[in-house]
Parts: sequence; C-alpha cells; structure tokens
Amino acid sequence: MKKHILLFASVFVFYSCLNDDNDRPNLEFSFVAIDEYIAPVSFVFGQKDTIKLKYSLKNNCSYFDNIYYEYQDTTRIVAFRAITDLDATCADDATQYDYNLIVTATQQEDYLFKFYKGEDANGDAVFEEVVVPVN
Repeated sequence: MKKHILLFASVFVFYSCLNDDNDRPNLEFSFVAIDEYIAPVSFVFGQKDTIKLKYSLKNNCSYFDNIYYEYQDTTRIVAFRAITDLDATCADDATQYDYNLIVTATQQEDYLFKFYKGEDANGDAVFEEVVVPVN
C-alpha cells in the first residue's frame, strides 16, 4: 500500500512540475468592426448577390480568422473575427481589407442585417442595421 501511495505521489509531483505553457502560442481571438458596407438595394428570391464589406486590422500581428454570420429568423448578424499573436513584436499600422459576402436570398421576407461596429463605453456590442427587401 505504501508503494502505491509513493508511486502516486511521485507521478503527481512529476506532472505538476511540467511547464508546457511555453509551448502554446499566446493568441487572442476578437471581433473586428465593419468599417463600411455596401448592400444591394434589394435581393431577388433564389438568386445570389454580394454585400461589399471593409474592415481594418489594428497591426501586423492581427490576422483574419473568419467571418461571423449568425442567423436569427430574418435577421443576419455580421462581424469579422481576428486572431492576434500577443507574443510577437507588432508595428501599429492598421490595414483595411475588402471582403465580398455572397448572400443567397432563401427567404421571401425582407432581410435585416446587423453589421458589428464595435463596443460602446459599457462593453456592449454596437450594430448598424440595414433592411434589404426581397423581390
């Protein structure tokens, strides 16, 4: 019994002394505001159309991750997600990028798009809304 306890204690001490945190990248995932958008005047049911978006990354340590596109009934929430390498040496030169969001009008009701614009002083998300009717 003493051998089992000694073995368990030895394994526990060995694993607790391992420091594998240095092997993992120090990354931050965040939402990026949409600087500008150009939405079509209307959609045609069953057809594809393009919403032109612009976003900015704050420095050369931030990278595009993906577009956040959430469905809520007839509402679509749109934002960009970025990854920032917190351990890298960064130059604070914001760069603006273009993105073409292809939308297929699969509903006959009007679309309400909510474009993420950042956060207010309380940390709440701020959106700019636009309605695109479907013909």
